[in-house]
Amino acid sequence: MNDQTHDLRSTVNAAEWRQRVDLAAAYRLVALFGWDDLIFTHISARVPGPEHHFLINPYGLTFDEITASSLVKVDLHGNKVHATPHDINPAGFTIHSAVHAARADAACVLHVHSINGVAVSAQEQGLLPLSQHSMIVLSSLAYHDYEGIALNEDEKPRLVRDLGDKHCLMLRNHGLLTVGRSIAEAFVAMYFLETACAIQVRALGGGQRVRRIGDAILAGAQSGWDQVTRGAGGELAWPALLRKLDRIDPGYRN
Repeated sequence: MNDQTHDLRSTVNAAEWRQRVDLAAAYRLVALFGWDDLIFTHISARVPGPEHHFLINPYGLTFDEITASSLVKVDLHGNKVHATPHDINPAGFTIHSAVHAARADAACVLHVHSINGVAVSAQEQGLLPLSQHSMIVLSSLAYHDYEGIALNEDEKPRLVRDLGDKHCLMLRNHGLLTVGRSIAEAFVAMYFLETACAIQVRALGGGQRVRRIGDAILAGAQSGWDQVTRGAGGELAWPALLRKLDRIDPGYRN
């Protein structure tokens, strides 16, 4: 543990440090799964407690470099609330702050520009019911039309309106976004959303007609998912994902 890690850990409570470790892990996992886009895109997480403070990546670090202590704590307007040499990407927090402000359940907002996700976001019909993975996602998927790089505050109410109470959002011609009651939940939702997109890209490129899952089966998808995960959602897979990271490089915990 370096001096910076020790100094920061001694100034935050245990709940914030746990959130920092989980968020750093999510960044490392996004890089591991190949969903990162150099230093761009973001995952934000609400700091537990009464203050409206959030953690987000330091602008300029690749996702596989991010650690618990390097995450930047900001307020809802993107202003830093603790001393750090790092800045954040203002375009990134425009999207995230809108969702965090509107959704009390948005403990984590995860946004990627994954190749498969962007490809499907550019297809007119969006995500199709072609796989079991898509079946899990489609019960809580919304769409938001592209309005350019997210710097315009005026876009926030339209983004919030389009997301509604869903947990997955396809940003047309742009990428994917998931919302979770925890970092684990947002990450696992992104896994299923991105995997469903990858399956669709391959299925449509296979040269044969595709078979769609029927509406009756789709209607029971959420109930089936809850049974499989025992109602735990992403929390069931998260400890195993952390163990995977620890085997590769536990440095995210610093």
